[in-house]
Amino acid sequence: MAVADIKTVMKSGARARLIPVLADTSKENRATSVFLACLGVVDEFAKAMLASIGQRVGKRTKVDCYTEVVFQDLENKRDRPDGLIVLTTGSRQWSALVESKIGKAALDAEQVLRYLALAKANGIDGVITLSNQFVALPTHHPIKIPKNKLRGVELYHWSWMFMLTQAILLLRVEETLEVDQAYILEEMARYFRHESSGIRPFDQMNPEWKEVVLHVKSGGTLARGSLEVETTVGGWHQEQRDLCLILTRRLATPVSARLSRLHRSNPGQRLKDDSERLATEKKLTVTFDIPDAAAPLDVAVDIARRTIACSMSLSAPKDRKTTKARVNWLLRQLRQADPSNVFIESHWPGRAMATQTSLQEASEDPMSLAHENGHLVPGRFKVSIVKDIAGRFSGSRTFIEELERAVPDFYERIGEHLQKWVPPPPKIEGPKLRDADDADTDENLSEAQDAIPQA
Repeated sequence: MAVADIKTVMKSGARARLIPVLADTSKENRATSVFLACLGVVDEFAKAMLASIGQRVGKRTKVDCYTEVVFQDLENKRDRPDGLIVLTTGSRQWSALVESKIGKAALDAEQVLRYLALAKANGIDGVITLSNQFVALPTHHPIKIPKNKLRGVELYHWSWMFMLTQAILLLRVEETLEVDQAYILEEMARYFRHESSGIRPFDQMNPEWKEVVLHVKSGGTLARGSLEVETTVGGWHQEQRDLCLILTRRLATPVSARLSRLHRSNPGQRLKDDSERLATEKKLTVTFDIPDAAAPLDVAVDIARRTIACSMSLSAPKDRKTTKARVNWLLRQLRQADPSNVFIESHWPGRAMATQTSLQEASEDPMSLAHENGHLVPGRFKVSIVKDIAGRFSGSRTFIEELERAVPDFYERIGEHLQKWVPPPPKIEGPKLRDADDADTDENLSEAQDAIPQA
């Protein structure tokens, strides 16, 4: 769209204000205005947020943000988007409507469809929704929208907690923030940290969670396409994202849930595949990628056993030739770790069964992890903590509380101490062989020189 076009279709709209003058009941509009104002003035914040939806903010890019936008041709008087973002870089312009919900309010499918149509009719490139609902990626959306409604217009979603996490991450690690921009970002983060702002983490599973747990406990089967299974998996996907944000804030580095290429591009297929796994295995799983960690962090929720297991797997050092040496290599890394409820598995070549013991027992006797076939040496170690939370497992809120304690606790106690094995650099062969080669070379060279006629 040409730069001037966006203003020609706007009937009215105010610049987003960092300190909006609004009624106490306008919590949603206040939050939107504060966020958009900060997006418009803090360059690094705009760069981080908009990069998540594929928009580059360069040095020449101007970011304009408006609230309470009204368009010239408005058939439905209720269609007044909460905001508008306009990026201008030279002659190129990209824009998106913003629709936000705060507190427990959820996005409305019909309203989102109307805003998609409104954007398309006015030459606006996309619609961005903001709410306390979580998605794996901003390109996914908490509402299922028919594909034909997305032709010619893009749809993205940010959770408020995702936005807050990006701000906190920038304040912790970004050294290029100017003093005034850092101050504005810190004040925005302080506002959204307060419970009165309406920003909420994902704090409880779906209402069907207890029913699913009790059904599995009694030996019942789950139907992969049933409402209770799909809503449970949907809740689990939201919690995965919240755990990513919790770890990101705790570690001051971006943590992500590992998704296959198919699941990244097709959230419907992800829901289907994970529902099938829940129905057949009675488990919910996720793998977190943590920058510079020794290994991915795996989390497995076993509904039948009512346990939460956190683990990391490391390749054994190949330059250690015996089981004892390889086990001691791992134990040295865990010397300072609290051994309670920590288990180690040794995995062996071929079809040999893994051996397992507690960290405490392995520390006292490294050979407790040995295989009965003394010629085998372990190729991989798995370190895990398994937490049985019994009656708290079936509570939709208490389950989340236990899970959000267990995952950071595992990383603090175990994960941050682990280091993956790195092969040593290759060495030149021994001096005797090298000397013999040198002697042969010198002798050949001498014979060649003797054969040259002298002048």
